[in-house]
Amino acid sequence: MSSPFADVTTGPAALGVSTLPATLRLGPVHLTVSDLDRSVAWYQAALGMQVHRQDVGVAALGAGDEDVLVLHEDAQAAQPGRRSSGLYHYALLYPTREELARAALRLAATRTPIQGASDHGTHEAIYLPDPDGNGIELAADRPSDVWPSPEEEFSRGGPMPLDFDALLETVAGEEPSPRAQTGLRMGHVHLHVGDLPAALAFYRDAIGFDVWAQMPTAAFVAAGGYHHHLGLNTWRGVGAAPQPASGVIGLRHWTIVLDTADEVAEVRARLDAAGIAARDADGGFEATDPFGMTVRVVAA
Repeated sequence: MSSPFADVTTGPAALGVSTLPATLRLGPVHLTVSDLDRSVAWYQAALGMQVHRQDVGVAALGAGDEDVLVLHEDAQAAQPGRRSSGLYHYALLYPTREELARAALRLAATRTPIQGASDHGTHEAIYLPDPDGNGIELAADRPSDVWPSPEEEFSRGGPMPLDFDALLETVAGEEPSPRAQTGLRMGHVHLHVGDLPAALAFYRDAIGFDVWAQMPTAAFVAAGGYHHHLGLNTWRGVGAAPQPASGVIGLRHWTIVLDTADEVAEVRARLDAAGIAARDADGGFEATDPFGMTVRVVAA
């Protein structure tokens, strides 16, 4: 069997248009869930998140400072099709390795099942689903000066297993904490798409991300030299159907936060030039990619 990492394109040959500012960060991910009370309780217990605001059918969560997740209830929502585009996972980025270790302690104390754990060189990660099956990555970055290049990571066949013993040693002797500490933020979003060139035409050429690494079935794009703000893959198959506009569990929209309204206007101008429709949204605009998923671009 050929390696999924064959023909990896990185470095100057993979670079996009380099137009998004290095100060870019991600704002909240909005998800559809089937039972808001169940989901809120799970996020509080398993991940130590706090409810910042809650109204009928909607709740905003985080760690006491900025919102990182907004949950919207649709009791009739169906699970996405196995051959449809949609959310693969979103990554909650902890401010320190110790905070990721505390998250691991919390998962153990609450007997929350995980799906896997990896060391990517750039960051350490734990993977798990929420009660509706929405994919979550819990992550902590390593210092950027020790990040491997994409070529180095892929040459070893991809990520290594996470060393839980070494991670937990950073908080040895601590009791599990019921709450995540401030500084938690959205690290990246990873999407199932139906066509990688079309995804890159939207997110690289129009939105303006650079390519960190690209392989035949996936691409990782970012701004400012980050390892990735966005992952794109065709692991549900090339030609996977677009995500339905409503009525399914999963992603409603994700958010790019720029410093100024002028920077937002520059991105919108690129979409206009490419013939991609954009709609006004609070603080900026939103646009839907070729696979039915919406990104919102706003000023801080």
